Amino acid sequence: MIHIREAIVVEGRYDVNKIRQLVDTVVIETGGFAIFNNKEKLALIRRIAAERGILVLTDSDGAGFVIRNYLRGAIPKGQVRHAYIPQIAGKERRKAHGSKEGTLGVEGVPDAVILQALKKTGVTCLPEADHNPKITKADLYAWGLSGVPGSDAKRKKLLRALDLPQHMTANALLEFINAIADYDEVRRLIEGLAES
Repeated sequence: MIHIREAIVVEGRYDVNKIRQLVDTVVIETGGFAIFNNKEKLALIRRIAAERGILVLTDSDGAGFVIRNYLRGAIPKGQVRHAYIPQIAGKERRKAHGSKEGTLGVEGVPDAVILQALKKTGVTCLPEADHNPKITKADLYAWGLSGVPGSDAKRKKLLRALDLPQHMTANALLEFINAIADYDEVRRLIEGLAES
């Protein structure tokens, strides 16, 4: 598994699963064309792009290029890179029918092809020593931000401190803080909020 600095933006949840098996970084799902109407998700992607850069990895079909071009126009040029997978004829095993264009999406492309596409973009590979531990759902629970009485109020306090939307879920918060902060930073911020 490679560790990279940039966050990777993909189309769907199966793409997210595939990339998380190959690369240790934040992986963000656009929800396909839903990104066009989801201003909150786009704002989140912009903040992550400004903080660490993003890498767009969409399917090689027409829909993938529409999403890719939308993000190209929505994110400043120096903060976004594009990885391209080749058009490979076929269909994913979980699907009854192939795509309209008859090609594999990110989820169906062989691992080696995806890793090669990522390396071609010049991603910033991190040595193991520079890799921060990920904040988990268990951490959110231990810090009182999820699953305990009063966690909603505590989470809203943290969201205000991070200048994030107040209705952001614990899962979305987890994704965001893993993208822009390290474990110790978040722990200190939460401890500071508890004291105030």
